[in-house]
Amino acid sequence: MTRSSLEETVLAGLRPSQEEKDHVCGIGQRILEKIRQSGKAEGMVVGSIARHTWVKGDRDLDVFMLFDPSLTREQLETEGLALARSIAAAFTDNYHEKYAEHPYINATIEDVDVDLVPCYKVESASRIQSAVDRTPFHTRYITDKINGLIDDVLLLKRFAKAGGIYGSDQMTEGFSGYLCELLVLHYGGFTPLLKAAAEWKPRTLIDVENHVAKEFNEPLVMIDPVDPKRNVAAAVSVDRMAEFVELARGYLESPSAAFFEMPVSCAITRSTLEDLLRDRGTKLYSLTFRTPPYIEEIVVPQLKRSTIGIAEHLERNGFSVHHAHYHMGLEECMILIELLVDDLPAIRSHAGPPVWNRVNAEKFRTKYLSADLPGPFISGGRYETEVPREFRHAGDLLRSEGMQQVSHGKHIRLAMENGWQVREGGDCWSPAFSAFIAVFFNRRSPLVRHAAGACLPER
Repeated sequence: MTRSSLEETVLAGLRPSQEEKDHVCGIGQRILEKIRQSGKAEGMVVGSIARHTWVKGDRDLDVFMLFDPSLTREQLETEGLALARSIAAAFTDNYHEKYAEHPYINATIEDVDVDLVPCYKVESASRIQSAVDRTPFHTRYITDKINGLIDDVLLLKRFAKAGGIYGSDQMTEGFSGYLCELLVLHYGGFTPLLKAAAEWKPRTLIDVENHVAKEFNEPLVMIDPVDPKRNVAAAVSVDRMAEFVELARGYLESPSAAFFEMPVSCAITRSTLEDLLRDRGTKLYSLTFRTPPYIEEIVVPQLKRSTIGIAEHLERNGFSVHHAHYHMGLEECMILIELLVDDLPAIRSHAGPPVWNRVNAEKFRTKYLSADLPGPFISGGRYETEVPREFRHAGDLLRSEGMQQVSHGKHIRLAMENGWQVREGGDCWSPAFSAFIAVFFNRRSPLVRHAAGACLPER
């Protein structure tokens, strides 16, 4: 396939050198030998390193330990974790447990980040007993078919990373490495994919093996070639899909190196934030609390739910929310809210039932008859009255005990039971969240961001 000189130049910086390949793969082979010597499981390198689709410098080595499927889940976790720990200890002291569907060991061996993951050695992907059992089949499928298209995958991965849409994690809601590989395979290369993606619309369905076995509702559907009941693109949100469409159109119309360049990190100073708020005339509030001790896949969806719930709580009380977002830090989480107003009058209107709804109308009229404020009166055929506003200042609402009644996820609720801090204006700024705050006020689509040379959003 003929590539432009621009793409060849980009690829020269993406392909791992032979020395790097030998180094990383050599560590993988030594780990596999240790697993073999244990006699307890079969070792297999999976992921982009096994498929030769890894980008230079991305030294993430995934080693799966395939156990007999007759083991119970408890036995797999116990024996798998014990073997992973012993394998890691043979190479380094720098390792620790991590948790996904079940526990595994993450280790740093020399300069390579290694995951040692136990799974079942099943006969086919249709017989998986845990989600990770599918991964070896992914590796075999891509390895058998990817020859001749590896460079296209490298281009796509860097293109997606530079656009801020690479990664199926909960913060990004974007394109996984496996999805990138499948897209390149299906369309036959990087450029054919972009030409097709430029015309995508929600509910686009791609079924490489023509074996879809259920209906999916996500905006982009890529049927897993090894599992007809799974959508590989399930994590891709409609926004990330639209951003990919925009990037594809932009690159095809005017190719440039900017589409492959990782944006510089950005931050904002306190004084700049204060000037910005003064110019915008809006009101900024932050809620911070300790980060729950769980992985991002668990915490982030709950953070999103809490942010939506808090915004709705503010709106119900008359505070107009312009923008709200969230960020999970290592020590603390932050929910950031920009309001159009944060001070309201002492009164508000309170609508009652239609007058001809006799029973409820009488109850309403009697209840508010002795109030000091005007009303009840009739407007549009129903009773209405004025009542005192419970919260005149947004900060009072955000600090109130009623915040615990907002729709939170379990772990966010528990974290907030231990207290949360509410800050206003420039006091929302902190070094730990300066990059998050910067991009909160600098929202741009990927194509606009490329044109402006703006920083990448923190998901």
